[in-house]
Amino acid sequence: MLKIERILVPIVFGGTSWHVVQQAAWLARRFRAEVTLVHVVMPPSYPVGMIGETEISAQDLHTRILQRAQIDLDEVQGPELNGIAVERVVRTGDPAREIVDAARDLNVGLIMMPTHGHGAFYRLLLGSVTAKVLHEIDCPVWTGVHLEEPPPREFSIRHVLCSVDLKPHSQHTVTLASEFAAAVDATLTLVHVTAGAEVFGPGGSYVDSVWEEKIVGFAADEIASLQKCLGTTAEVIIHSGNVPQLLNRAAEQSGADVLVIGHIPGDSHLGDNGNGYGIIRESNVPVLSL
Repeated sequence: MLKIERILVPIVFGGTSWHVVQQAAWLARRFRAEVTLVHVVMPPSYPVGMIGETEISAQDLHTRILQRAQIDLDEVQGPELNGIAVERVVRTGDPAREIVDAARDLNVGLIMMPTHGHGAFYRLLLGSVTAKVLHEIDCPVWTGVHLEEPPPREFSIRHVLCSVDLKPHSQHTVTLASEFAAAVDATLTLVHVTAGAEVFGPGGSYVDSVWEEKIVGFAADEIASLQKCLGTTAEVIIHSGNVPQLLNRAAEQSGADVLVIGHIPGDSHLGDNGNGYGIIRESNVPVLSL
């Protein structure tokens, strides 16, 4: 059962975390949840003698950094947060480790990661932290869109798209996706991307339409059986080929505001036929890993 009573939002100063704070506030109102904003300060690492002759010690400098971080975090305000219980926490250590520990310590129901930012290095850093968090944590994780700037329109969730890879975890994923869609009063669409039906031969490549029809038909039957078992009646989209690209097409086709994928902690491929993190990295809409 999907239970979100507290939402954890890691904050990166100088980045673009605010759009995720806005999304967290929107979800907090729907789930009547509290929000915890957390900023992680990495421990200082100075070469021997680097600051030994200065008037400030490494410990004093680190203390000042923590104090400044708390002040900056306390200033994360906005009308979106009015009426929502908000806690602000500064922690020291490895960012991914501290986010995971904070989520467990606070019994968090959802982590919302700001995974986009300015410049390739910034995106690489945030992406690395997100990958580690997804690998370690068993609660749902929301990841923002990998864009330099967030979409200009006001955030809301009207349509939820759930990727189904037809593996044992799919029943769990669809169940939680259905509960999430109901909680935010959104429609639910299921999507499955089969293996490509492209055949390569002496004359080049072509799509074997007979084989494609068979694998699409098999997938349709499996999803129908799954829905019958779960009691859901969502619309279904089936494509064949590149998973991340075709999920983006399905998101556009269904008008999705968020894409749901399976989340298996400790499993580096994150479900979806080995394409989990590739989906997160390339998605044009936020991704909710359940």
